[in-house]
Amino acid sequence: MNDSDDAATHAAPASHDAPIPQANPAPETTIGRVVEVPDTMTAPPRTDAEVPDYVRALGLPGLADIHVHFLPQNVLDKVWEYFDNAAANYGRDWPINYRFDDDTRLNIVRELGLRAIPALTYPHKPGMAAWLNKWNAEFAAAHDDVIHCGTLFAEPECADYVPAALAAGAKLFKVHVQVGVFSPDDGVLDPAWKALEEAQVPIVIHAGSAPLTGKYTGPQAVANVLARFPQLKFVIAHMGMPEYDEFADLAERYDNVFLDTTMFASGYFSSPAEVAPAYRERLAGLEDKIILGSDFPNIPYPYVDQISGLAALGLGDEWMRSVLWTNGARVLGLD
Repeated sequence: MNDSDDAATHAAPASHDAPIPQANPAPETTIGRVVEVPDTMTAPPRTDAEVPDYVRALGLPGLADIHVHFLPQNVLDKVWEYFDNAAANYGRDWPINYRFDDDTRLNIVRELGLRAIPALTYPHKPGMAAWLNKWNAEFAAAHDDVIHCGTLFAEPECADYVPAALAAGAKLFKVHVQVGVFSPDDGVLDPAWKALEEAQVPIVIHAGSAPLTGKYTGPQAVANVLARFPQLKFVIAHMGMPEYDEFADLAERYDNVFLDTTMFASGYFSSPAEVAPAYRERLAGLEDKIILGSDFPNIPYPYVDQISGLAALGLGDEWMRSVLWTNGARVLGLD
């Protein structure tokens, strides 16, 4: 992906009370689907419109989704162009389900129940992260419920712009190993990791080797970083897909390592029925380490599929409360 100054044509913003719109509905089999759960569990939602009632039925104040993207429009255009060519890039179609302007997408996640909205950004080349951090600060300042986010790249300048972003109020960072094509354990990042460890600011890190294996993806480099900075607050995106067990090992070993649910058991890469019993048992034991993540808006299915897929694991309402709100709220400082 390369930067472009071309802006996409925008849809008109939705009003805050408008129904949750869908730009590219997922295949019919996932719309309004009925998910079976044990009788002891609250019936999960079937559509986006049912999500708020489900959240209220669980007794939660909202959703604490730690993996949501807002980007400068020129960057977002390039991201969407990449997904539009997913058949060539990934070997399967990936329709963007929420292809709307910023205001519409903000209203959608508000209606779904997000009480604080991440605006995760990530660079794909040197010299881009500091600019993204400036954009993040401005975007958060313009919206009271947007979390001030930051990012980094493996470059000497990160020793300056990461502390600067923290001083400016950044509360959440995003790192994408496959897109950035750098290793998390590159020594040039040590000053940044040290600053983030001291600040105890969480970092959503996509280091797993799916949907595409990268030169530096996989759990070992993350493990190397944690050996040097054991109090880093890493949130492993996509549950570490496909290296689920290896990243779960890190979550069990380190107090501040968490897993986010992004796309897990949503029916796109895997269904709840495909989750092995042994891993399902690990998930039950990791109840306080798993945080809701969605990848909104860049998902090829309705948001509800993430929530109903998690419910279909059958791990109970208390587990769902921990994942949908308690853990994320704690890590993001919302509770």
